[in-house]
Amino acid sequence: MAITEDIVKTFKDPTPLYALAGTADLAAEKLKEVPPLFEKLKAEAPQQIDKVRGTDPKAVQEKVTAQAKEAQTKAQAKVSELLGTIDGDVKKLREAAQDFALQQVGRAAEYAVKARETYDGLAERGKGAVATWRGEAADQVEEVAIAIEPDPVRPPAPAPAAPAPAEPAKQQQPTAAKKVTPKKTPPKPGQ
Repeated sequence: MAITEDIVKTFKDPTPLYALAGTADLAAEKLKEVPPLFEKLKAEAPQQIDKVRGTDPKAVQEKVTAQAKEAQTKAQAKVSELLGTIDGDVKKLREAAQDFALQQVGRAAEYAVKARETYDGLAERGKGAVATWRGEAADQVEEVAIAIEPDPVRPPAPAPAAPAPAEPAKQQQPTAAKKVTPKKTPPKPGQ
């Protein structure tokens, strides 16, 4: 029975849906920043292309070769230094490996905490977005209801002391407010 209760609890928890809504809201917000970025890139592209066209391939090749030789020399020096230290002190190497492993475990725990915080943040953002979306929907339904609703019925005026027998009294029939139902959109093909 505990498994069934866990499954029911999992399906009743709206947090993943809120996280998804928060992600969608964040993505929509970030997508609004894309058009100005494209305009900036579009403006800078000709300059960058001219700059690339103006470079001499031989000069670039020489520069890259020089940097590669320098990196190789530095790497060889570091390897020699490292091998000299490793040969001298194997015990320190073991301790360093253990320290490194513990640091990695700590980093993994830190990343797990950050991931959980991000997930919770997205869930909160999604909860707010859903509330906003629901509020907007409620405002739209309320506007439609106000537009459809007839004028409020005024209370009848006090009756005269003696009604005239020649005129029949008009009876007011109360009007019923129409229930507003949202339009259902047909399902899209493939759903």
